Amino acid sequence: MTETTQAGPLKQRFTEIFGTGLAPKIAVAPGRVNLVGEHTDYNEGYVLPMAIDRCLAACFTPRGDRVLKVHSMDFAETREFVLPPRTEGALRQAESGSRSRWVDYVLGVFLAMQDAGFEVSGINMVLQGDIPIGAGLSSSAALEMAVARAVCEAFGILWNCAEMARLGQKVENNYIGVSSGIMDQFAATASLENCALLLDCRTLKSEPVPIPRDAAIVVMDTGVRRTLSGSAYNERHAACVRTLNVIRSRHPQVIALRDVDLDMLEQSRESLDKATFKRARHVVEENWRPVQMAEMLRAGDLAKAGELMKASHASLRDLYEVSCKELDQISEQACRHAACFGARMTGAGFGGCAVALVQKREVKSFMADVQAGYQAKVDAPSALFECQPSAGARILE
Repeated sequence: MTETTQAGPLKQRFTEIFGTGLAPKIAVAPGRVNLVGEHTDYNEGYVLPMAIDRCLAACFTPRGDRVLKVHSMDFAETREFVLPPRTEGALRQAESGSRSRWVDYVLGVFLAMQDAGFEVSGINMVLQGDIPIGAGLSSSAALEMAVARAVCEAFGILWNCAEMARLGQKVENNYIGVSSGIMDQFAATASLENCALLLDCRTLKSEPVPIPRDAAIVVMDTGVRRTLSGSAYNERHAACVRTLNVIRSRHPQVIALRDVDLDMLEQSRESLDKATFKRARHVVEENWRPVQMAEMLRAGDLAKAGELMKASHASLRDLYEVSCKELDQISEQACRHAACFGARMTGAGFGGCAVALVQKREVKSFMADVQAGYQAKVDAPSALFECQPSAGARILE
């Protein structure tokens, strides 16, 4: 589905629900794949995501009251809320409980914007997307950033990529309850067409990294879904914090695992349990792969870029232990194909998608062969598709 084909049905559904009045606008934000650099963002490290040509679209008009009325075409559901008065820390003070419904992300963005001091009010909105949900392609960040882009447009708020990415991260951390980093939201706001994005998650300095013309990026959906807030994601984050506390007792200058090298980690081995040591080793070794892969892509060295992807997957499988048999199977199947330079799981893990770097001219045969080989061994609704590097959140003209 393209943005153009989304616009017509979105506006039609908007008119059916809200009638004719103000002409609605449409905000979009893309999903993303992460080419390399997994679980490094919340350790203030480097990542190399790429926004993809699948997105979440929000058709909207402002209201004159405090009512949020939002319809999801994907879930065939309409929800209505009265936006509470602005109070300090409203995002944290919101009622407790597990939050992973689509509407939680929408309300979370409004509460976070109020917490940040922005003047927001009610809105009419219809949502639709073509990003697979729970597949590791960051559909939640796309939803957050599409809503944020719409809210900024509706209420005359200056759009700032870094500021809105941090706001989306707060929604995940403080409202949804996932201890995630900033990569997904930043990729959904600041990405450029035809490029990946080398991001320093400490400084938020980013550099576009052009994807070579003879390379294709293929998303490989295992058909296995996961729920982050109910997974071991937060446990991995806690292991990183434990390691950091131990290392800082010897090296107080250390701020995050991004500052740790293998020698420093080895000095603390006896103070860490085996699993925690493995988790930290993954982060320390993974942190520089995005920088190295960016150099390889700029040089057009797809073979070396692919080797970095393979090394990343092995580390995520054996050290961080966030892969699964389906992710391993489809990545191995991909790497056996002659046109594939490398493949790895992408996203937080525990299911979802892998990503492959493939020779452009062979992409169709690659997808057909890998799909057939995977389906012969795994009974799951898998799918493969080539994705194009996309721009970040924007208002459609």
